[in-house]
Amino acid sequence: MTPVLVINSGSSSFKYQLVDVETERALASGLVERIGEATGVATHTVFFAEEGAGVTATKATTRIERPIPDHTTGFAVMLEAFGAQGPSLDRARPVAVGHRVVQGGARFFEPTLVTPLVEINIDELSALAPLHNPGALQGIRAARAAFADVPHVAVFDTAFHQTMPAAAYTYAIDREMAQKHRIRKYGFHGTSHKFVSEAAAAFLGRPLAELSQIVLHLGNGASATAIRGGESVDTSMGLTPLEGLVMGTRSGDIDPSVLGVLARREDMAPGELDSFLNKRSGLLGLAGASDMRDIDARRQAGDADATLAFDVYIHRLRAYIGAYLAQLGGADVISFTAGVGENSAVVRAAALETFGFAGVRVDAERNASRERGIRVISTDDSPVTVLVVPTDEELEIARQAHTVATA
Repeated sequence: MTPVLVINSGSSSFKYQLVDVETERALASGLVERIGEATGVATHTVFFAEEGAGVTATKATTRIERPIPDHTTGFAVMLEAFGAQGPSLDRARPVAVGHRVVQGGARFFEPTLVTPLVEINIDELSALAPLHNPGALQGIRAARAAFADVPHVAVFDTAFHQTMPAAAYTYAIDREMAQKHRIRKYGFHGTSHKFVSEAAAAFLGRPLAELSQIVLHLGNGASATAIRGGESVDTSMGLTPLEGLVMGTRSGDIDPSVLGVLARREDMAPGELDSFLNKRSGLLGLAGASDMRDIDARRQAGDADATLAFDVYIHRLRAYIGAYLAQLGGADVISFTAGVGENSAVVRAAALETFGFAGVRVDAERNASRERGIRVISTDDSPVTVLVVPTDEELEIARQAHTVATA
């Protein structure tokens, strides 16, 4: 057994998962949330392989409620849960701790062993990700205190996209201003895009270096990436995760002048505008619901707002697929992943409905199947293979952390 503890930390919560990188199986996972509130909540779930069955079963989840004033206390609660419910961290002692960090800027292009200097850099990059990096840094510091004798590795969402050419990541604004404030496209969901593109190549038994792929990570947050030979050449998210596709609560692409209009007419301050576009827009802003399942159910019942929201979502998605087909000169593989991508047959069908001219042919029966795991949903004669690929960002972080820690 080679356990790696994966931490995904925010400002008031953190998720964790203990992964055995030898079997690539989750041993336990949990969530510590409402940090800093009057009552915090921690949940801990243990997984075990049923003997002889070859499948993974779930043990009853444990829930703890108590004040959790800070991340250090949160890690103590996590360790208490491991001690009480298992697996024992004495017997399954992590060989590394992998930390998800959203923004690595142009400084970090690969998983990196955490040092005091790396912590300083993550802190400085908080200017580019004020909602994400400070929480990640709190998690790193608390975890290093709890696991002082274990290597800690930062895995950056932006790292996979550092292969984008300058033409893809450069905004057409004054270059001195852009350089001064480090304004450029960075891209996000990189860990997921890397995992899915490599899983697709392995599943098809084809060399990653020979494939042109489009990966569509469609969850509450959503992004598209064009990948050539295993390297990101363009992605939909930009300086922040706001740019690009329509999302659950985020607007995606919008004319920047809209901000000026709202500032003048509604007297909205920068913080209010940021909240408006990130938390009150997207599907929620269009139809009052951020979950695609709710949107689709209402659409099928004839709700006009939900129908428009769905149509706007698909329109934007098709625009990016078309753009990336052009950038790549055609694709060998298109993969859908994350909550919506893996579970919504109607979104997958609608998104690709107009791409028959580009060699995309979806098999309706395969697409409608509720089969789990990686699978083909295109027809046998489709020049472009269309896949559903369940993402596993925790496993990818565990793999990368283990590689760095044992190098």
